[in-house]
Amino acid sequence: MKKIKFSILMSVMLICSLAQAQQVIHLYDGVAPGSENQTQKEVQTYSEMFKTEVVYNVTDPTLLVYKPEAGVKNTGTSVIIAPGGGFMSLSINREGVDLAKWLSKKGITAFVLKYRLMECKSGDPAKEMMNGLKDRAVYEKNTASDIVLATQDARMAVKYVRAHAIQLGVDPQKLGFIGFSAGATVCLQTVLDNSKELTPNFAASIYGGPAPALLNGQLPTDKLPLFICAATNDQLKLTPKSVQLYTKWFDAQYPVEMHLFAEGGHGFGMGTQNLPVDGWKDLYYRWMQSIGF
Repeated sequence: MKKIKFSILMSVMLICSLAQAQQVIHLYDGVAPGSENQTQKEVQTYSEMFKTEVVYNVTDPTLLVYKPEAGVKNTGTSVIIAPGGGFMSLSINREGVDLAKWLSKKGITAFVLKYRLMECKSGDPAKEMMNGLKDRAVYEKNTASDIVLATQDARMAVKYVRAHAIQLGVDPQKLGFIGFSAGATVCLQTVLDNSKELTPNFAASIYGGPAPALLNGQLPTDKLPLFICAATNDQLKLTPKSVQLYTKWFDAQYPVEMHLFAEGGHGFGMGTQNLPVDGWKDLYYRWMQSIGF
């Protein structure tokens, strides 16, 4: 009974947190292309396995808007945030809303991207994802088509923010993109496989694990600044991918900054562990300042 009450409380808290977004932008008029036959319903819940709030079965991609708080000077800078979750769910608060609110206090407009995901058939996206990762090659094959749709959503997000910059109160040439885990793949797909018009001005990959094909892909036309962060003791053993990504930027003499923490694990996001990794967001913010954003 206590567990049921706790789950209900967490669900209510999640709904309240999302409701605090100043605006919810639907990225497509009507059904998103590629989702015409999808009938699953979007669900918000608390994941016992991940100990955080998640959203799954997303078929209607949206942006949750968090503008600078009252009394805070609007810098004109904006950041699109792509939460992670293995393309099965979105860690909507710890890797999305919490960062958006934190950035809004610093005069930055933040957009949390709810991109399309694989269908969760069990009602437990965390468990379903972990079971799938037991055979990573098969899991990556199964997520391939969903990554295409998620990337399409990310590009639409960049396009929307730039096209509506005046209404949103942002500078179209001061647009960043940050992704966590699977969200980092979405971010890098947008950066590495995209037209100049739909490429953000700066980007960040937080404990991402891009596929070899993406790591070997073409660099952006402009020398796009990149911030990389991960923990050495990442349970999914993705840290070497961050090093490879750094090397790709470094060898091309593109601006890049990387921070690897000894501890923190995978999915640290905006959580608090009383470890040095808790300060990653401050490093990210100072990096943004150092490159003029």
